[in-house]
Amino acid sequence: MIPLRERSGKPIAEISSECKVHTTQFRKWREQALSKLPQLFTKEEQWSKDKAHYTEKIDELYTEIGRLSTQIAWLKKKGIIVDQD
Repeated sequence: MIPLRERSGKPIAEISSECKVHTTQFRKWREQALSKLPQLFTKEEQWSKDKAHYTEKIDELYTEIGRLSTQIAWLKKKGIIVDQD
């Protein structure tokens, strides 16, 4: 809806009445959209960093699970831990 005026040449009041939205609300939405658009692209970089961090953390946790599973299996084999199943 933001670039609608540039395409149609209609004033905001006419567009907002067609969309059944008050002009003030339409302007607020437009201002919010225009002010927050740049953040969409910077957040993508942050998401990539977060994803890499989470992937690394998941790999560490799977490694820890494997190590602990091996230790439990060894302890069961030696009879130190009795299997309760």
